[in-house]
Amino acid sequence: MSPFRAAEPGAALLLAVLLALLVVLTACGSRLPERAFETRPTATPSGGEPLRVGIITSATSPIGGQALTGPRDGARAYFDALNARGGLDGRRIEVETCDDGGSGVGNNACVHRLVDERHVFALVATTALNYAGAPLVAKAGVPDVGGQPLTPAYDTYPHLYGIYGSSAPRTGGKPGWNGTLYGGTEVYRWFEREKGARTAAVVSYNQAASAAYARLVADGLRAEGYRVVDEQVDFALPNFRAVAADLRDRHVDLLFDAMDTHGNVRLCEAMEALGVRVDAKVTNVQNWSSSVARDYARAPGCLNSLWVTGASRNHQDADHPAVREFRDAMGQRPLSQWQLEGWAAAMWFTDAARSCLAGEELTRGCVEEFLNRPEPYTARGLLLPVRFEHLARPPDTRHTCLSVARWEDGRGWVAQGEMTENCATVPQLGYRP
Repeated sequence: MSPFRAAEPGAALLLAVLLALLVVLTACGSRLPERAFETRPTATPSGGEPLRVGIITSATSPIGGQALTGPRDGARAYFDALNARGGLDGRRIEVETCDDGGSGVGNNACVHRLVDERHVFALVATTALNYAGAPLVAKAGVPDVGGQPLTPAYDTYPHLYGIYGSSAPRTGGKPGWNGTLYGGTEVYRWFEREKGARTAAVVSYNQAASAAYARLVADGLRAEGYRVVDEQVDFALPNFRAVAADLRDRHVDLLFDAMDTHGNVRLCEAMEALGVRVDAKVTNVQNWSSSVARDYARAPGCLNSLWVTGASRNHQDADHPAVREFRDAMGQRPLSQWQLEGWAAAMWFTDAARSCLAGEELTRGCVEEFLNRPEPYTARGLLLPVRFEHLARPPDTRHTCLSVARWEDGRGWVAQGEMTENCATVPQLGYRP
């Protein structure tokens, strides 16, 4: 049985929880921000009419600017490079972006603008805090390729293809299997196997979404035989020094969390003040960027214990040809893993479209045939194998692989082993989004 990519409920659900946490505490406006529609200028194509694609991003939202723009920027860079080489068999890719402001109203407006008014052929690298327009995209039959699964939409609706794949039926009803999604324990298995970790702490806020995600992490850790230390802080007045002291007294090896970046930084600063060290503070793909050096500047001990797991190749692996092409196209811009995944999403759409041009004609149906094929997609080795299966029943176990990196001062994110070999057969645990 060929290995699958690492299941992403950990990274994706964590981000969804954090975003939901901030959304409930911050009122979202009912109209789009002034920069909502950002149409990228195009030149006259030499090989036919431009092929128009759309990118929806919560670029301005309650969680702050630039938090969700990485996939958009990576996809834009790919299409710019493609157009510089002559486009898609002579057809220029015309990119139209829309900022939904992080609200459901804004997201519906973006879908209406791009799908109904601008008639985009497909959406690429969607990164929406509230993907309220997903049913409209599915109803219109517009392929949404390589989106970030910040909500359960990519495990619910047809025509939506998340960057990490899906085994769910995706019939448009309840997400997953009758409202239940499943994820593996490969992250916890890897740290036990490679680092000998046996005691793990999970820190959360006393808020429903944060606590629910913490329980999911704790269940996965216990399934792998860990001793789990549950820590919870008050969201309004968190006592991180008390948590740090308890982590020291309980001799914690691994540290997981269900908090936002601000909470993580404050916890790390409390650990620094008390001299608390853990073998690994494990974060997710959203934080897999060079900005961690700035974020954790006052907590160097925590910074140098940061580890990250995901389902894509480390963006600092310049020895890999596909990563090197991405890095060259991004130029001197600060890099992140989400940019690389946006680049991979644009490549995925382009490969699908090119397969159609090599056959009969370019249609949405033909593009989806490529996306639904049984052969997994890897974006030239940038992604762990991705596929869409539509299984009637969830699997009990799965052989999955994992991309792992750790932060080292002076070197940045350093990959830990080859991601296609960091594999294990692990149980699949159910959770309700």
